[in-house]
Amino acid sequence: MVGLIGVGIVFVMVFGGYVLAGGKMGIILKSLPFEMIMIGGAALGAFVISNDMSTIKHTLMDVGKVFKGPKWKPQDYTDVMCLLFELIRVARSNPVALEEHIESPDTSSIFGKYPRISKDKESIALICDTLRSASMNYDDPHQVEEVLEKRIEATLEHSLHSTHALQSIADGLPALGIVAAVLGVIKTMASIDQPPEILGKMIGGALVGTFLGVFLAYGLVGPFSTRVSAVVQEDGHFHRMIREILVANLHRHAPNICIEVGRQNAPSHMRPGFGELEEALKSVKQEAA
Repeated sequence: MVGLIGVGIVFVMVFGGYVLAGGKMGIILKSLPFEMIMIGGAALGAFVISNDMSTIKHTLMDVGKVFKGPKWKPQDYTDVMCLLFELIRVARSNPVALEEHIESPDTSSIFGKYPRISKDKESIALICDTLRSASMNYDDPHQVEEVLEKRIEATLEHSLHSTHALQSIADGLPALGIVAAVLGVIKTMASIDQPPEILGKMIGGALVGTFLGVFLAYGLVGPFSTRVSAVVQEDGHFHRMIREILVANLHRHAPNICIEVGRQNAPSHMRPGFGELEEALKSVKQEAA
């Protein structure tokens, strides 16, 4: 919703100010389809040339994050802490029973309580791989923390590919606008024998290309790239919180302490209150009893 409001403000302020200043939309609307074909088509072609199919699909999907915002909501942070609390308790009390949950999370009764988290392959892999490693005596907290940090960084870097692709388009759009404007000037020069009023409209149409390239770059595509990057970075906090809880578990802290370490590392606007989380953990204990 905020993204739509932002796009609306950009269009209203730019074109509203133009009209209020006495500008006429006719010349822009007449030239817009042709300029958009040249500028938008060239930008699309450059985008396809410079990226593989995986990045193209990833970028198209990530554009929706501008309007949807972060994937993980406050309830998800509470849920993953409850999930990890249950798994840690099982690991401490009956390590053999833990195997059925981490080897087959799709059929696990514990993971099944949290469907949104269970659908995220990276979160499930992060949890299961770490707990599996601990059961195999690969439980040096410092080594595991380093491995998890590198894994999270690699995942984040991959997730940011779409923002780099969008920013590359934004950087190129002003130049493509100049290309369209130059073609418009060439067309105008070919009609130099026409009356001034016709030449004026043709020059105005040519300048629409420059305007469109700059407008798309700094009014839409550039901000889209920035927003997608911010959303990806914020979603990355979810995996970092999981890492902190898993590492605290390897330090053999009590389950409640492990979860509190994770809670403290959650973003402030996503962090559940201490009392709220305690109530959630009590419910987990009662269901397990």
